[in-house]
Amino acid sequence: MLGLPVSTLRFWETQFPSVCPKRNAGGTRYYTPQDIEAVRIVSFLVRDRGLRIEAAQEELRINREGISRKAEAIAGLTAVRDRLQELLDSLHKLR
Repeated sequence: MLGLPVSTLRFWETQFPSVCPKRNAGGTRYYTPQDIEAVRIVSFLVRDRGLRIEAAQEELRINREGISRKAEAIAGLTAVRDRLQELLDSLHKLR
């Protein structure tokens, strides 16, 4: 869903307490919507903003609510940009 390698998810599980998927009897991980949101926020901090793990942990500790709003705003703007690019590509094909 988020385009992250499995190894990255496993590492983040060890570093961020908010990323803690449930497991079934066979050990398969199941991510709840809250888990996915936590991973999305960590991805925003580490990949998009370029923070190191320690800095991302500190940001989450200090201002989790603000980070969540920023991540949502950026995701929305990215979706709008992608849609506009699709429209531009369609217009260029009509020429």
